[in-house]
Amino acid sequence: MGESIKGLKRTAYCAEFNMNNVGEEITVFGWVQRQRDLGNLIFIDLRDRSGIIQLSFNESTDRELFEKAKSARGEWVVAAKGTVAERESKNKEIPTGDIEVMVNDFRIVSKAKTPPFEIEKSEQVGDDVTLKYRYLQLRSEKLTKNILMRHRIAKIAREYFYDNDFIEIETPMMIKSTPEGARDYVVPSRIHNGKFYALPQSPQIYKQLTMIAGFDRYIQLARCFRDEDLRADRQPEFTQIDLEMSFVECDDIMDMTEGFIKKLMSDTLGVDLLGKLPRMTFADAMNKYGSDKPDTRFDMLIEDVSEWADKTDFIVFKNAIADGGAVKAIVAKNAASVYTRKKIDKLTEHAKGIGAKGLAYIRWADAEPNCSFNKFLKEGELESLLTALGAQQGDVVFLVSDKTRKALTIMGALRLIVAKELGIIPEGKWNYLWITEMPFFELDEENGEYVAAHHPFTMPMDESVQYLDTDKSKVKAQAFDLVLNGVELCSGSMRITDCALQTKMFELLGMTQEEIDAKFGFLVDAYQYAAPPHGGLALGLDRIAMLICGADSLRDVVAFPKVQNASELMSGAPSYIDDVQLDELGIELKAENNE
Repeated sequence: MGESIKGLKRTAYCAEFNMNNVGEEITVFGWVQRQRDLGNLIFIDLRDRSGIIQLSFNESTDRELFEKAKSARGEWVVAAKGTVAERESKNKEIPTGDIEVMVNDFRIVSKAKTPPFEIEKSEQVGDDVTLKYRYLQLRSEKLTKNILMRHRIAKIAREYFYDNDFIEIETPMMIKSTPEGARDYVVPSRIHNGKFYALPQSPQIYKQLTMIAGFDRYIQLARCFRDEDLRADRQPEFTQIDLEMSFVECDDIMDMTEGFIKKLMSDTLGVDLLGKLPRMTFADAMNKYGSDKPDTRFDMLIEDVSEWADKTDFIVFKNAIADGGAVKAIVAKNAASVYTRKKIDKLTEHAKGIGAKGLAYIRWADAEPNCSFNKFLKEGELESLLTALGAQQGDVVFLVSDKTRKALTIMGALRLIVAKELGIIPEGKWNYLWITEMPFFELDEENGEYVAAHHPFTMPMDESVQYLDTDKSKVKAQAFDLVLNGVELCSGSMRITDCALQTKMFELLGMTQEEIDAKFGFLVDAYQYAAPPHGGLALGLDRIAMLICGADSLRDVVAFPKVQNASELMSGAPSYIDDVQLDELGIELKAENNE
């Protein structure tokens, strides 16, 4: 059993002391990061969530305390009281490197087994181990700092929106299952056998109802759940900085969000964003960057060379254009030395992996450019293309032909790959960008049908309403996204408040009146009692934290994350439940097919 801390009160966290505290008697608590036994001197690096301070024991230290310090091992919990002194051998690597604590009271509060990995080297250990012992990995300096930064971001968000008259309202965690794009996580009801709650994919409907209720400005740090495939910037449960505003237009919502982003960047990173954040239409983003979340930190814009390509004898290009498609190109400046033939072959395989039929190229390494389709070109055609693209010796041109949208998407992905391989994406830049004039419908290439690009409560632009029944390709939404360095941070829109228009939108999505009543009847009914014009958005708190912390994955900013198959290695979730619980829920499991 460990020693009591009775009579001891923490003075401050370890890393909060400095030379101004020399001569003061302090009390600190924490974990032993490292113990160094030099015979007549013992040093202990004591760690808490703030950082490290050195504890010092020498010949003048009480012998009983000295022996306890001598026995201390890594990750033991200890308490120490002593006087702050200036260090003889200073450490400029840590904030407290100029000082140490001359200990006069030392207590071993709790002993630890030898950890399965060294805390500060946890990044060198596989996820199967570190996530199983996540509570140990969270003691590392990197993850501790990330979790504290996430907390700071949440605090700034609340303070900013509170200061702008937003009201924090909690919406239900167990709701009715309604279609929102991804699969729901469902919760069986014991009282209502055979019926299920759903965990919210977002608080969308409820926050709109708060507007109808008259609360005007709503904010919530909302937990959301989506049963979908995972990746580096996605978790099955995540947190949104969720907001809604009444009596506003798109610009009002975007301006309010910009104010938060500017405060956030200034308070966390000391970065001042001047002026209004830039805006780009969805069409321009796709045409120039091949993405609706473009990374604008570097150039290498996509060029349309369809008109040129159609005049050549290259049948691959001509067939794509004849089929209503296009030929798109990017110029990788000074890339010829990097993109050897072998490297281009590898990039071609990558392009095929993301849907390309092939990858044409022009590699201008020597005096004469090497073109993969040169035998199909007439005299002067290659030169005219290079001139039009501004390509020079040392550059590489990559070309893709396909359906226009597909060609753009492929080229957008290749643009990022090439930029990373060339190392031309600058560090330390914060390129925020609003994407506006979003299409209301997307064409499903498989069946040729238009499907909704947003949730069914999104308001179409006034001038687009006339095309709802005649030409869905011309319908644009009063919707907008905020992007940072190629990562989507939020989506928002104005909402439909007209009952007839809302019913029409449901019908355009293929829902019958019976389905509308069953799934959204309560919302449609609410609109009959007068709804103010309103709109809002949801910022991804996890993604913001990931980018501000410079992390590679959401796992690095989530305390207890899930892995690729949506399981949690530490607790073993999800797990089986016993037959008693299943009986209470009226659920019978199918026998596993072991054939």
